[in-house]
Amino acid sequence: MKRFFVPPITSVAQAPQRWYRRFFSAAGVLPLAMLTLVLAACAAPGASSTAASAATSQALIVPVTTVNEQYEIAPQTDSTSSAKSYLIKVFFSKFGDSDNSAVYAVDRFSPSLAVATFALQSLIAGPTLSEREAGYYTEWNSTLSGPSSCNGSHPNGGPDFKLTLNTKGATPEQGTATVQFCRAYSSGGIGTDARVTTEITATLKQFTNIKKVVILSQSGQCIGDESGQNLCLK
Repeated sequence: MKRFFVPPITSVAQAPQRWYRRFFSAAGVLPLAMLTLVLAACAAPGASSTAASAATSQALIVPVTTVNEQYEIAPQTDSTSSAKSYLIKVFFSKFGDSDNSAVYAVDRFSPSLAVATFALQSLIAGPTLSEREAGYYTEWNSTLSGPSSCNGSHPNGGPDFKLTLNTKGATPEQGTATVQFCRAYSSGGIGTDARVTTEITATLKQFTNIKKVVILSQSGQCIGDESGQNLCLK
């Protein structure tokens, strides 16, 4: 497999509204011609079940020159479409695995150069039907509820999260990505928090310009921080 190349970026990106998930649940795989920059549908050539831990992502991606604050990745043709696209990984948990830090990579094809945003959109949308049958899952899409605080005027309720690069919370920090939920987060317990944060972290750290990931609730609290001291912002 060829290696794909990703440069650092500094822009802020928001995920689209929650209703895109129906496309994944109903069809599993969609033609890339139907994808747009604001819909988080994705096409999978099959469930690639390469196991990886969040700390040791095996994605082979290095930074190159940025162009207009976008990614510059060698495109390839998706087997389900004639459109050019960009191969990335999304990391899910797997039923039966008792290790909350274990995640499994599946392939996705981003229709745009905003691959970090698309990767998170694909993660929250969940696995395809064939991937679910193989045991892959995410709890992220079931932990969020209520209105979006990121864009309350949006006709479909606003995005689920926003992604800010080179920022730790509200503080600029090169190489750190901050994901803040735009809806209320209901934790299913320590295990759920660990799996959600591991999936998000592994998915973003496949891009080597992202060295650290901070994950915040709608109110700005560190997800999974049992100390209550917001240690992820220290």
